Amino acid sequence: MHHLEGQLGYKFRKRSLLEEALTHPSVGHEKQRYHADNQRLEFLGDAVLQLVITEYLYAKFPQEQEGALTKLRARLVSREALKWQGQSLQLGEYLIMGRGEEASGGRTRSSAIADAFEAVVGAIYLDSDFATARRFIVEQMAEALAHVLERPVDVNPKGQLQEILQGISTRSPVYETISAVGPEHAKTFVVEARWEGNTLGRGTGQSKQAAEIAAALDALERKGWEKRARD
Repeated sequence: MHHLEGQLGYKFRKRSLLEEALTHPSVGHEKQRYHADNQRLEFLGDAVLQLVITEYLYAKFPQEQEGALTKLRARLVSREALKWQGQSLQLGEYLIMGRGEEASGGRTRSSAIADAFEAVVGAIYLDSDFATARRFIVEQMAEALAHVLERPVDVNPKGQLQEILQGISTRSPVYETISAVGPEHAKTFVVEARWEGNTLGRGTGQSKQAAEIAAALDALERKGWEKRARD
């Protein structure tokens, strides 16, 4: 833990929080009894991370509207982006997990590493304060944030969603038009992004393509695939 704290650049007052942030749910599943894991801290860390990134983008892009800011945020907090952050800290090596999960490659699984990163953010927040958690996030994600500042329009929500889902399953998302109302020259389309029988997001646009992009963005915000990834 001392080595990991060095990599994090943060020393915990309550070391048990860091241990909890690194405990995979498979520990409790394997023991068939309750065992504290990182899911609650991940839930908290996700909210802290979203706020910090939102605040950062709001300040750095004063001319951009909500849609563009949402795209940039989705790019920074996607599962693949957070997996990369977790890998840079070598979190997979520190995870506490069940033997079955480890044997099946759990230490390198995107969901496990991304969840651990969010849980570490939550643990730092609880152990200190919001300002400290913000500093950790901005310093840790400095490279990704710099890339966004250099190339803010390099966003492909549908491609990003497909890449995430194909990391979990061989099936790709499908886009289904729910409605198309209005005159022919000014229709409004409503589209749902669906995957493995589940609706991940819904979007509205003046064309099918625009509605599909909006649905992909909504799906990236909701992260409805995460329960499937954990299972």
